Amino acid sequence: MGSSGVHSVVEICAGAGGQSLGLHKAGFEHRLAVEIDETAAKTLRQNLDVEVAVGDAADSAVWVPSEYSDVSLLAGGVPCPPFSVAGKQLGSSDERDLFAWAIEQVAVMRPRAVMLENVRGLASPRFSAYRQRVLDRLDAEGYVGEWRLLYSSDFGVAQLRPRFVLIAMSADDHRHFHWPESMGADKLSVGEALHPLMASDGWIHADEWRLLASGVGPTLVGGSKKHGGADLGPTRAKQAWAQLYVDGRGIADRVPVAEAPSATEVMPRLTIEMAARIQGWLPEDGWSFAGRKTSQYRQIGNAFPPPVALAVGKSIIAAFEREGTRREGDLSLGLHDPVYRALSSSQAPMSLEDLVRAQNEDGLATVERKLAAIGRDFELEVVVGPDGAPRYSLGEFRGFIGQQKHARHSYITENRSKVS
Repeated sequence: MGSSGVHSVVEICAGAGGQSLGLHKAGFEHRLAVEIDETAAKTLRQNLDVEVAVGDAADSAVWVPSEYSDVSLLAGGVPCPPFSVAGKQLGSSDERDLFAWAIEQVAVMRPRAVMLENVRGLASPRFSAYRQRVLDRLDAEGYVGEWRLLYSSDFGVAQLRPRFVLIAMSADDHRHFHWPESMGADKLSVGEALHPLMASDGWIHADEWRLLASGVGPTLVGGSKKHGGADLGPTRAKQAWAQLYVDGRGIADRVPVAEAPSATEVMPRLTIEMAARIQGWLPEDGWSFAGRKTSQYRQIGNAFPPPVALAVGKSIIAAFEREGTRREGDLSLGLHDPVYRALSSSQAPMSLEDLVRAQNEDGLATVERKLAAIGRDFELEVVVGPDGAPRYSLGEFRGFIGQQKHARHSYITENRSKVS
C-alpha cells in the first residue's frame, strides 16, 4: 500500500481547504481535491496549487477513484447533517450521507491510509452499528480502523469544535500510529486569538475586551445553503458567544473603530477574517475566501480546522516513517456494537436471548434499543420462531455505497444548488 517519498493525498468534500491546508503543512501533496460547491472550489484553487474536481464526489463523471490507486492518503470531511444532533440523525437514510460510500472507495483505491472526519454525533450510541460496519468493511480489506474524538481547542484553536476522526491503515503501519497529543491545559482564548484584529483600527477598549473574552469559544456554526446565514448559529450558540462578549447575530464588515463603545455596552461582531482566525487559519497562511460574505462565512464555519488536520497528518506520516514507539498487543477490530456483530456473523435468525448473551453485560432493554437503532440503518428481518418468540436477521444496509438506483442520485440532481 503506497510508497515512500512524497506522501500524496486525494481529498473528497474538501470545502474551503481547512483540511487541505493542514495536510499540506504536515507534508502531504494533493493529487486531487473534490468539492461540490463551486465557490469553495475557487477558494481552494486561489490558495493552493491543486487540481480541483467540482461536483458530487460520488459522481463518476466528476472523478474516477480507480485512477488514483496507491495514493498515500484518502481524506475528507463528508457531510455532517446525517449525524448531527442538531438534525434528525437520519444516518444512512439521509441522502447526503457519503461516509459509507467513501469506505467502499478504499477497496478501489487501496490508499496507504484513510482519514475521515465528522461531527461528534457519529460517536453516539445511535450509530454504534454504523461504526461497526465501517470497521468491519475496513478489516475485510486489510485495514485496522480506529476512531477518536478530538477537541480542536487541544490543538491551538480558540473553539471547542469536537470532531470524530477515523484513521485506518495496515496493521504494520497502525502499530506505529499514535494520535496527536493535546498541547496542554493552556487553551487559546477567543480574546487572545482575536485581540490583534480587534485592536487593528485603534479600538480603545480592545485590551478590556481581550480580558472579557478569556474563554474558549463554542463551535463555530457555518450552516448550510438551505439553512443558516452569516451569523454564529442557533440561539444556544449565540448565547455562548455573548458570554464572551461577542454579538453572534451577524458578521461585521469591519473591525471596531477607535471610538467604538466598550463591549459591556455594545458587543462587537466577528469579521470574516476573525471567523477564519477562530477556525485556526493564521495570518501567515495568507488565505483568502472567494464569494460574498455569507458564502465566505459558510465555507469557514463548515471547515475542519487546519491545526487539527496538521496534527493528525503529522501522526500519519510519522507512522509511515516508523517514528516513535511501536504499539504492542492486540490490534484486533474495535467492538462498538456486539448486537450488530452477532447479527452480521450469524447464519441463522437470533432470538432476543441470543442477543442478550452477545451483549454480555447489559440486559434486554439495551438490546431492544440497539435493535431499534440498527433498524434505522439496516433492513432488519423478523420471523416468529417455533416457540412463538421473534427472531432477528440482519438484512441489507440502507445507506448509499454506490448503487446505481439509489435515491441519493435523484436527490443530488434535484437539490444540487442547496447541497453544501
